[in-house]
Amino acid sequence: MKLALVTGGAGFIGSHLVEGLLARGWAVRVLDNFATGRRENIAGVLTRIELLEGDVRNLTTVRSAMRNVEVVFHQAALPSVARSVTNPLESNAVNITGTLNVLLAARDAGVRRVVYAASSAAYGNQPTLPKVETMTPEPLSPYAIAKLAGEMYARAFTQLYGLSTVSLRYFNVFGPRQDPTTQYAGVIAKFCTCAVEGKPYPVYGDGEQSRDFSYIENVVQANLLAAEAPLDHSPVINIAYGERTTLNQIIAMLNEITGQNLPAEYGPERPGDVRHSHADLTLARRLLGYDPKVDVREGLRRTLEWYRNQ
Repeated sequence: MKLALVTGGAGFIGSHLVEGLLARGWAVRVLDNFATGRRENIAGVLTRIELLEGDVRNLTTVRSAMRNVEVVFHQAALPSVARSVTNPLESNAVNITGTLNVLLAARDAGVRRVVYAASSAAYGNQPTLPKVETMTPEPLSPYAIAKLAGEMYARAFTQLYGLSTVSLRYFNVFGPRQDPTTQYAGVIAKFCTCAVEGKPYPVYGDGEQSRDFSYIENVVQANLLAAEAPLDHSPVINIAYGERTTLNQIIAMLNEITGQNLPAEYGPERPGDVRHSHADLTLARRLLGYDPKVDVREGLRRTLEWYRNQ
């Protein structure tokens, strides 16, 4: 049985990926320090996985997690642009040093491939849409810089040491298990909680900023494809749904789905936030055979249902 290591496997994306791997017959080991991951995210699969509690900043820990692993899905990170602006040192330590540790340990353990969770934040505020992987990165925050550095380290490890790597640039992933309670929560997690509780939707700015929101199931599909696809030269690949939706449109959809008419509460824009984001998926389709199945509206419906049941 093939063994996969999922760093950050108790997190929002990581825990869904763990379930996707198990469903496809993989053996799974999870490495998580539970700084942002939650034990309840993996409670349903604990008897079927190997759990190592530890930090990617500790190279010894990462080396022990890498034993007999075929593919690494490196999801562990300190997410959030806003958090990195507040604490750039911590963002750097987890997102750059942690990634370097994973690559080093994977190289030395003879891992077949590392699938790295990169970020569309690397594109910054460039006006050109959709975002194509060949564009020059313009990161605006320590988080974006760190995620871009991870891509460059991955490419260097492929070129220097022959470690097969691929970087998936996620665009605004949403879905069940996203924590709405922190100040760094994803906007859809917060909005769904507001819809369930009948509260106004908090919006930074005018709500006309747009994102390429991607339901979690699409992202899991992309990771599973990236583990097996024949890939050369450490490609960087956009992963999204491929459509642009404004926050005001998300609010309208949620109100429509719930039959409510909750208002938005508009506040000042946040520093480091990107105005518009939209992914070109040509490369993902060509290299991975990626075909996102769940659109934004259906993803919202499923996510809202999950929050209602919590």
